[in-house]
Amino acid sequence: MSHVSTSSPLPSVVDELWERRAELSPSDVEARHRVVGAVDLLDQGKARVARLVGDEIVVDERARRAILLSFKVLGMARSQVGDFQHNDRIPLKSSFDGVRVVPGAIARWGSYLAPGVVLMPSFTNIGAYVDAGTMLDTWATVGSCAQIGRNVHLSGGVGIGGVLEPPGAVPVVVEDDVLIGSRAMIVEGARVGRGAVVGAGTILSGSIPVIDTETGEELGRGRIPAWCVAVSGTRQRQFPGGTFGLPCVLVIKRLEPGLRHDKAALNEVLREHGVNT
Repeated sequence: MSHVSTSSPLPSVVDELWERRAELSPSDVEARHRVVGAVDLLDQGKARVARLVGDEIVVDERARRAILLSFKVLGMARSQVGDFQHNDRIPLKSSFDGVRVVPGAIARWGSYLAPGVVLMPSFTNIGAYVDAGTMLDTWATVGSCAQIGRNVHLSGGVGIGGVLEPPGAVPVVVEDDVLIGSRAMIVEGARVGRGAVVGAGTILSGSIPVIDTETGEELGRGRIPAWCVAVSGTRQRQFPGGTFGLPCVLVIKRLEPGLRHDKAALNEVLREHGVNT
């Protein structure tokens, strides 16, 4: 479940600017000052686009508005890091206190990286929140406004989708202690529960059904339960033109809550079900 927050740590002037966004431009010095101040709070982790309150995702729509307004009030600017030149409205992040940043990693201003985060060559977009102890492995991407919990491992090439529009859209949420296998894609407001293991190449969107292989029960759409092993699958559906396999996600094993992931044991579980590790 999710809902839009009625309170925000960001100033109400963001809403006022949003109402007249069509007339804003980089020449509006006061508007730019206000918007930059708001996005700075996201960059520092003092505000965030969404958070878990109990089992509910609460979205701060004002924070998302501040991000969208930044594209209106910031002009194109050239920057350079070493031999690499950039030309963009959104600058690169400059504060990495307690964060390990391997050469080739890119994080945009307005994203928050908690102390203990490790960035291999990867990309983190504006509005994203990455909590302590999490690793973004090589070529992993964390999209705009995505919320990544503590002690998460995003393996090589993992794609976490971003969402800025439409208004009210729920960002992707990956809860604490999750392991996501290589080249998996978690997009369109999907959610991965705490302690879950997601097999390599799995695709989860808000509309893809998640099915328990022990019972055949559909557990919902777009959400992998906590403390389970989930992999990509298909289910057969009859159409006028024939029978076709439609994508789904299969929960193949339940894990004991709170235990650290034993990679060797997990690999054995995946091999038993014919899944590549």
